[in-house]
Amino acid sequence: MIIDFHTHIFPDKVAAAAIPKLASVINISPSMDGTIQGLLDSMDRAKVDTSVILPVITDPHQFDSIIRFASSINESQDNTYPRLISFAGIHPAMDNYKDLLHLIAAQGFSGIKLHPNYQDTCFDDIRYLRIVYTASELGLIVQVHTGEDPYTPGEQFCSPDMVLHVIEETAPPKLVLAHMGSNEHYDEAEAKLCGQNVYFDTAYSIQHMSEEQLVRMIHLHGADKVLFGSDAPWTDQRADIERFMSFTGLSLTEKKQILHGNAQLLLGI
Repeated sequence: MIIDFHTHIFPDKVAAAAIPKLASVINISPSMDGTIQGLLDSMDRAKVDTSVILPVITDPHQFDSIIRFASSINESQDNTYPRLISFAGIHPAMDNYKDLLHLIAAQGFSGIKLHPNYQDTCFDDIRYLRIVYTASELGLIVQVHTGEDPYTPGEQFCSPDMVLHVIEETAPPKLVLAHMGSNEHYDEAEAKLCGQNVYFDTAYSIQHMSEEQLVRMIHLHGADKVLFGSDAPWTDQRADIERFMSFTGLSLTEKKQILHGNAQLLLGI
């Protein structure tokens, strides 16, 4: 079984415009068209059983439409064996965050996606602290982009030090740090975040970290706290799985934990 904990899609009409535009801005060629069917086809090629979809709200006005789309995905799935699980999103500029998080929890979402770079807010800003604290009280998973992003080159809106501040202030039990803790700043993530009560996901990092460091970080942090993620459509699911399975420094038990076991426990599936 394989669960990809980090993917992105859009409604079909939005994807047709958004994917080419984003690709030109971040200078990355997508592996698929960013639609539901495109992701399902990619999953079939890669033999992925379930993908977690992470919607990014870049403007508070997008909340209603994104939540409707995310809800429609979840409602269309088999509850026992869902192929797609969409998280919700929220923006730090939304003053009614408590009401919205209660709505998200009431609608059965497993978690929320935060993207400090696209939301132009540092992760340890008080507005994020409030969101993380309330989401955690409600039992929601909090998944956050970390480190740099091609959209904001040279800038970290979620650094390891910011993560440590958030942990100190809110103690979130289900905080997932994308990109192995700090995209493109893996040495700092290794030094400061390994061993903390957080999860790492491998999104994008599988193709951009050395095998030696990735395996070392998994062992330092614990294979039970690492989730396989691809970042599709910005990486290829099948290529990421093939590279991950080629790592000789991980046991089959560790690989199974990362590919599905940890995600199953976290998602309750």
